[in-house]
Amino acid sequence: MRRMALTLLLVLFCGGVVAENASLSISCGALGVELQLCQQGVDHWSSQTGVEVNIVSTPNSSSERFALYQQILASRSSDIDILQIDVVWPGTLAPHLIDLSAYIDKDLTRQYFKTLITNNTIDDRLVAMPWFTVAGVLYYRSDLLEKYEFNPPETWRQLTSMARHIQNAEREAGSPRMQGFVFQAKGYEGLTCNALEWIDSFGGGTLVNQRGDVTIGNPRAIAALDLAASWIGDIAPQGVLNYDEEQSRGVFQSGNAVFMRNWPYAWALGNAADSPVRGQIGVVALPRGGDQGHHSGVLGGWQLAVSKYSKHPQLAANLVQYLTSYAEQKRRATVGSYNPTIPELYRDPDVLKATPFLGTLYKSFEQAVARPSRITGDQYARVSAEFYYAVHEVLAGKKSAAAALPGLQRKLERLSRGGQW
Repeated sequence: MRRMALTLLLVLFCGGVVAENASLSISCGALGVELQLCQQGVDHWSSQTGVEVNIVSTPNSSSERFALYQQILASRSSDIDILQIDVVWPGTLAPHLIDLSAYIDKDLTRQYFKTLITNNTIDDRLVAMPWFTVAGVLYYRSDLLEKYEFNPPETWRQLTSMARHIQNAEREAGSPRMQGFVFQAKGYEGLTCNALEWIDSFGGGTLVNQRGDVTIGNPRAIAALDLAASWIGDIAPQGVLNYDEEQSRGVFQSGNAVFMRNWPYAWALGNAADSPVRGQIGVVALPRGGDQGHHSGVLGGWQLAVSKYSKHPQLAANLVQYLTSYAEQKRRATVGSYNPTIPELYRDPDVLKATPFLGTLYKSFEQAVARPSRITGDQYARVSAEFYYAVHEVLAGKKSAAAALPGLQRKLERLSRGGQW
């Protein structure tokens, strides 16, 4: 019954017939095989409806893409009908997006993770549909951990010790390019995710709490960033300060890193037929901050929204409904390791066979820590930028965490106007 509810009417009638010469445009990301999967899904819908769909190229950097969207929407342009938006953007972009509940039945939306539907509902308007969700995870070279008789690390300090031991031993054995740990430390939204995971895992809070209080200037947050800063030039290369997801994956997948923090999409690529580390990869939850800490992976993911300035909102909503359907999400999960936003798919045998860790890490995805975008509203982009600028300075050795975080605390408190975001 659930699958039937998610089976779409691929032929959409606008007052009885599809508008003559109607066409749509959609922005899709290009991380890993993302663009290819989007193109395939769009082509199938287009072949069934006869509606031409153009894919618009947008930056992979979420910060750059957000700025582009703001520019396009502020001009009320109809150049992009469907926008792929980050999980932290609905509150900011909502005034420019249509209410999808006018086109998509509530019986359908009940099949998705409730937290994601809630996240995408602004002032009782469903402004986006969840397409795929992610949480940060730890990749490791299973062959190397077995060779040196290590189990996957439970804490960040264990990871530090293991990474250093294996890195140095492999270099001495003839692999001079081996790195212990790669992650996303470039000054962009990806660093916000990485740093929030470190800090939250130490019990240092989530930058801004649910009451709107700024919490970053605390000893546990300082301890987390002090440890991360110690990695640069030791278990992580100096160049990691310019790494995003794909650059991290490039080092790990080429066989030159023991550990990597990344999103689940990297699993399918790391196990592709031409991958040097195929069959030698393990995935576990990110480490705890210590005995008093906990595992913490930041909630990420992308949604599909329809611009209020689209000339064909009903057609666009139908394409969104198709691309986020059970069948399409199953295809993307089995081919590209993209985490579904429909809980039932985490019990699907085909999905679990293609991406085994989805079952074991289900709770990590379900309980992932959220960035403070809902509480900070349209100030979130500024909050995140101030955060990753400060963290980048700490990692680059320009400031100590003890010097940087009190200043960041004061900046964010001024932004919050006393907690009233």
